[in-house]
Amino acid sequence: MRVQLGDDAPAIQAREPHLNEIPIIETGRNFALETLHAYKDRTHALLDAASRRYPRSTLAALDKVSRAWLARWNNRHLPEIDEIARILGRPGAYFFSVNYEWACTCRAAPSPDGRSARLVRVLDWKAPGLGANLICAKVSGVDAGPFSLLTWPGYTGVLQVMAPGRFSAAINQPPMRKATGLFYLDWAANRRRVWHMPHPTPAHLLRKVAEEAKDFAEARRMLIEQPISTPAIFTLAGLDTAETAVIERTEQEARTRDGAQVAANHWETPDWHGHARGDQSSDRACIMRDVETSFDTEFRWLTPPILNDNTRLALVADAKEGRMIARGYEKTGPATTTLDMTWHPSA
Repeated sequence: MRVQLGDDAPAIQAREPHLNEIPIIETGRNFALETLHAYKDRTHALLDAASRRYPRSTLAALDKVSRAWLARWNNRHLPEIDEIARILGRPGAYFFSVNYEWACTCRAAPSPDGRSARLVRVLDWKAPGLGANLICAKVSGVDAGPFSLLTWPGYTGVLQVMAPGRFSAAINQPPMRKATGLFYLDWAANRRRVWHMPHPTPAHLLRKVAEEAKDFAEARRMLIEQPISTPAIFTLAGLDTAETAVIERTEQEARTRDGAQVAANHWETPDWHGHARGDQSSDRACIMRDVETSFDTEFRWLTPPILNDNTRLALVADAKEGRMIARGYEKTGPATTTLDMTWHPSA
């Protein structure tokens, strides 16, 4: 399969010369290792920033527990993560492969001209450096078809993806279950629960969907039916305007909201309850309902509270057009120029 940018692909925007571009790398299916080899300095920069929040000894302990969980349940990506840890030669590889501590706001809805479905996605994460060190991986050599990721070198999961001619999708972190009603005790109880879950992480499930699902219907079915280690919220946009959905998931159950929908970090399912993640989750969802799905390369719609100190990525993706725009953010504002990429893979 020959992969190339279409002749009419818009150039990466560079209106602010002090900002770095989001690099594009073409990889095979082993994108985590290939991106690490190409941009190892970015991974070390992220781990350096993380080490200020988690001391090296703490990261080593978290790595030990994380690897033990991956090994206990024969995680299919463990050999890959082992190799990443070996290459990096420092704590953090295992923990950040399974870490799941962010907030997000998403929308799946028709394009303004009514010809396709689009995904609007904002990722929030407290860890600094995630916006400045974003990369775009164009992954080919996969049976179901190529796909593009906004990701970080050495990261084995998929948090947001655009598969040209198939679908676009993203993960939101759901509310934390209430066990005691006290946040930190509930956090600990939820972590203990994960130890007994023999299923892939939501990010590894979305990777499997990107690799195997041939269309929106198959992706929707897999995200509904396949068990996961922790609850998640998936936002999915196919090709046609009717192919949009938000799928709220526990480890074994699913509640699907088809049609034009938004997702933040609280349940819309009425009988599911928990601690909403991030700040102003309901407000973010309410505002996102009115966000245009246009390809605004300046992201003028990105305003508080959707935009906040923890915002690290904003993107709009259209799998029918094969187009995706994205920009990295840090606490101080935009951290990259706008990536504006159109990809029409051809056989």
